[in-house]
Amino acid sequence: MSRRNVSARRRMSLGQWSACGATGLLIAASLTAYGMYNDALSIDTEEVDPDGWGDRPPEVEGLHNILLLGTDERAGDEAGFSEENGVRPDVLVIVSIDADNGGVTMVNLPRDLIVELPACDAVGDYPGSAGGSDQLNHAMFYGGMDCQGNAVETVTGVHLEHIVAVDFAGFEEIVDTIGGVEMCVPEPVDDPKADLTLEAGEQRLSGEQALGLARSRASTEFGSDLNRIENQQRLMGAIMREVTSGDLLSSPTTLYGFIDAVTDSLVTDDDLNVDRMRELAIAVREVDLEQMNMVTVPVLEHPADENKLTFDDPAARELFAAVAAGEVLAEEEAEESEEEAEEPVEPSDVSVRILNGTVTDGLAAQVEPLLAQEGFTVTGTGNPQARVPEATTVYHGPGQEAEAELLASALTSATTEEVPDLEGDALELVMAQADWGPVIGLGGGSDGADGTGDGDGGALDGLDTSTAAEDEVTCG
Repeated sequence: MSRRNVSARRRMSLGQWSACGATGLLIAASLTAYGMYNDALSIDTEEVDPDGWGDRPPEVEGLHNILLLGTDERAGDEAGFSEENGVRPDVLVIVSIDADNGGVTMVNLPRDLIVELPACDAVGDYPGSAGGSDQLNHAMFYGGMDCQGNAVETVTGVHLEHIVAVDFAGFEEIVDTIGGVEMCVPEPVDDPKADLTLEAGEQRLSGEQALGLARSRASTEFGSDLNRIENQQRLMGAIMREVTSGDLLSSPTTLYGFIDAVTDSLVTDDDLNVDRMRELAIAVREVDLEQMNMVTVPVLEHPADENKLTFDDPAARELFAAVAAGEVLAEEEAEESEEEAEEPVEPSDVSVRILNGTVTDGLAAQVEPLLAQEGFTVTGTGNPQARVPEATTVYHGPGQEAEAELLASALTSATTEEVPDLEGDALELVMAQADWGPVIGLGGGSDGADGTGDGDGGALDGLDTSTAAEDEVTCG
C-alpha cells in the first residue's frame, strides 16, 4: 500500500462551502444573540438522536466539535444526489472550537474512506443499514445526518456536539454575496464535467467558478479526491480572508445578504438552537486566521481498491486522539512559541572546523568548498585529536543547538553533541569512517532546524497542515 498525502507545507482540509456555512452560522449567531437578525431562527433542522449512538467518547469541557457536511442535491455527473443513490456528502469535516483560546482546528475526512459503519435504523425515507465495511459518506444515505454523525464519531473517537450540512447550490450564492474570492490558479483548467474553464493567473472567482474549482478533479495534479481537497482548502482560506478583511462586517446590506444566503443553504441538527449558536460565536469572536488550523487525516490506498482509501494507522489514531482531547492547538501553539522565541538560523551564521576522522586523505579539504557553497563559514580543516566518534558528529558549545542541527541537516548522515568546554565559537565537524558520504545539501540528513524532521512524536508530526491566514500557492 502507498501513502497518500495532500501536498504543500502546513495544509489541512475543509470544503470551502462548509467554511462559508461555518462563518455565516457564527456571524448569524452573534447578531441573533443581540436581537439584530432574527432570520437566523429560520435555519432548517433535522432530527438527530445521539443518545441512540451507543457508547460515546467523553466530552471535553470548553471543546466544541461540529461535523460539517457538504452535500449536492442536484442531478448531474458530479452530483452527490440522485433518485438511485440518495444524498451522500462530498465533504466531511470535523471542526473543533476551543472556547478557552478561540482557536479552531478542522480535520477533513476524504469521502472515499472505507470504514466499519455502525448499524442505522430505517427512518422515514432512509432505508437503514446493518452496518459493516462501507464508504464513510454512505452513512448519510442509510440514515441521514443522525447516521452520518454516528459513523464519524464511531470511527474517529471524537465526541460530536452538533452537525451542520451545507448544500452546493447555496454555496454559489454565498460566494457571490461577498463579491467572489481572490485566487491564484497556477495552471489553466478545462473540465467539462465541472463546467469549468479558467485561465492561469491571479483572478477573482465567482460563486459558480469557485464551486467548479472545488469539485473539479481535472484541475488537480493526479485527478484524485485528495488532490481536489487541496483546492477546497485554498478556497476555504480565500473565503475566510475575504470575510474577515473585506467590507462584509461593515456593510449591513452585504452582511444581511450573506446571512440570508447562509441560512437558506444550511441544515443543522435540531439541538443547535440560538443559545448554542451564541456560545459558539463567543468562543470564536476574536479568532485569528493563524489560529484556524487545517489538516487532512493520514490515509493509504485501500488494499482491495486503489480508488478507495483507508486510515493510515497509527498516525490517524494519534491525530484523532489529539483532536478529541483538544491537544492539537496546544501542540501548534507550543511550536509557534518556540519559533517566535528564537531567531531563525542561516548557514551564514554558522562557523565550522572540519576534521577528517577517516582513513581517506584530504577528505576535509574536499568537503570544505561544498559547505562553503551552501553558505557555511569554514574556519579550518585538519584531523581530530580529542574526539574520534564512530559516526559523523557535529560538536557544539552551549546554546548552539540550532546551528549544529542546521549543519547536520546539510550532511548525508550526522548527529549532534554538546561539548561544554568546546574551544572558540566555531562548531566542530568530525567525519567518521563509517559514513563519510559526500555533502548533499541542506535537508539531506538529520532533522533540520526548520522543524521539518520527524520531531518528537506529536500528533501533527509528519502531517501537512495549514492555516487560513495565507495562500501558499502564488502566481509569481
